[in-house]
Amino acid sequence: MKRRLIDYLGCPECGSDLDLVAQPEEQEEIEEGRLVCRTCREDYPIRRGIPRFVRFEEGDERAQTARNFGEQWQVFDHVADHHRQQFLDWIAPVEPSFVRGKVVLEGGCGKGRHTRLIAEWGAAEVIGIDVSEAIEAAARNTADLPNVHLIQADIDRLPLRRPVDYAFSVGVLHHMADPARGFASLARAVRPGGALSVWVYGREKNGWIVHGLDPLRKRLTSQVSPQALYRLSLLPALLLTLLLRIVYAPLRESRWQGRLFYGTYLGYIAGFPFREIHNIVHDHLTAPVAFYLRREEVEAWFRKAGISDPLLAWHNQNSWRGFGRLPHPAAEHHAGPGAGESPTAKSVEVNIGRR
Repeated sequence: MKRRLIDYLGCPECGSDLDLVAQPEEQEEIEEGRLVCRTCREDYPIRRGIPRFVRFEEGDERAQTARNFGEQWQVFDHVADHHRQQFLDWIAPVEPSFVRGKVVLEGGCGKGRHTRLIAEWGAAEVIGIDVSEAIEAAARNTADLPNVHLIQADIDRLPLRRPVDYAFSVGVLHHMADPARGFASLARAVRPGGALSVWVYGREKNGWIVHGLDPLRKRLTSQVSPQALYRLSLLPALLLTLLLRIVYAPLRESRWQGRLFYGTYLGYIAGFPFREIHNIVHDHLTAPVAFYLRREEVEAWFRKAGISDPLLAWHNQNSWRGFGRLPHPAAEHHAGPGAGESPTAKSVEVNIGRR
């Protein structure tokens, strides 16, 4: 943990400041120590350089979700070149220049692949939050970046007392027990006039997953050991890879793609390496909780947060991505955009349509 992170941290129980207890006191990187709330005296450990705010009670379903994804991201911990474009597609219309100089919060950083990109794009500070032990993989994948801070915490209980300029969450909210609550927590962490992006599973055109794959995942695959699921997911991943190479890759962007089953999405991933296809299959089988959300549900999250004109797009015809700005204070309402700011509404719509 970098010492300056303490300026952003607050007690998730009462919101008060935290005191850092670590030796030696002058060191910039804190490997072991404690954070103690000044008001309620709650005590949070720092282990292996990561502040730990996660506490699960017995029977808490979040514990299984955290355990399963923690195991997944420790195994599939690679960061590859194709992750950059995939990430840009998920957070469009945001471009790398938008985050330059900003304080950015990632809700659910997993193995840190997106954390790393945001940091490399010039963010002033990147705060990656994850509830699971995947935070260890994120630490390995971002260890060389001076502007990255990692925290093991729950999106529902963010240990932050200072607002950020931009927050995003990719592929995480739909695995929470209450996705709307998770979104609201992220929105509260963003300053007035700041921005928020999310990407979640869509309900539209995913009936075959909801009625077919979802029951299998809930009753069987999310309950087996990590080692068993890794092996169990190998065969369907291999079969899917062969199908992608033989059928979907040659027809990608042709007039026939739209006639294929799940053509838009499977065409999109047809060029991914086998390890990534295995990761995708494994990911769809491991989660104890997964919600498939309709457009109106996602739009309602933004509007409830005070974002009256969210930009929503149906990504690959199987998921929803959204972007919006929190309302400006009255004094800033008529101010022009600063350097690196988001495009105008008109150009944003064009960008979304182009992806």
